[in-house]
Amino acid sequence: MVLVDTSALLALLDREDRYHDDATLVWRRLVLQDEPVICTNYVVVEAIALVQRRLGLAAVRRLLQDLIPWLSIEWVQPEIHEVAISALMAANRRGLSIVDCVSFEVARRKRVSAIFAYDRDFVEHGFTPID
Repeated sequence: MVLVDTSALLALLDREDRYHDDATLVWRRLVLQDEPVICTNYVVVEAIALVQRRLGLAAVRRLLQDLIPWLSIEWVQPEIHEVAISALMAANRRGLSIVDCVSFEVARRKRVSAIFAYDRDFVEHGFTPID
């Protein structure tokens, strides 16, 4: 099972992103191998907002029609939200987001094998990036 971060979704949609080519190869491999791929509803909301701001509504439409249907969305429960808030406050770092903290907790609970992300916070928190 692979967990997807907003950074990977943005890289897939933005041809100018430095990780676009790599992200496209990884995505194709995941789809072809029928690998279970998850993300949280927090990532979906963050991705929609970021893609709309950076790339426009046409890119949001591509996100919603071409990428999101391939993902299993994990809806964040209050318990996970509270654990993530505690982790965010304990980290005391401006660059770490609540969305990332939620993803870390979901990844731990789901025992994901790899993370599809271009955000170094995942590696710093002990997660293995997908090859």
